[in-house]
Amino acid sequence: MSEQEKIIYISTHGVEDPERASLPFVLANAALAMDVEAVVALQGASVFLAKEGMLAHVHSAGFSPLKELVDSFLELGGRLLICVPCIQERKIDEKDLIDKATPVAGATLTDEILSANATLVY
Repeated sequence: MSEQEKIIYISTHGVEDPERASLPFVLANAALAMDVEAVVALQGASVFLAKEGMLAHVHSAGFSPLKELVDSFLELGGRLLICVPCIQERKIDEKDLIDKATPVAGATLTDEILSANATLVY
């Protein structure tokens, strides 16, 4: 039996660009529906999306509200990785992150990328 395919979406856009913030989660939900393992990694400004309460304020025309997209992604088994140096720089405490958000550093993300079939950056 072959291994499950895996794709990683790296997001670098947050509330300042709702469309680019939403796209990784739209695609990740599609991947999960296709039985492809999906990981979304938030870096740079996008780490604010993982802060409790922030998702309720992000919606891009043409897509479901970002909170719905993220909730669906997590319910379907997607993994959400958050850049530790990025949250530290922005004074976001790990305890203030949404449930199921996993803080990681560069080595962990690099391992994830090396084990993936594809990596996309938004």
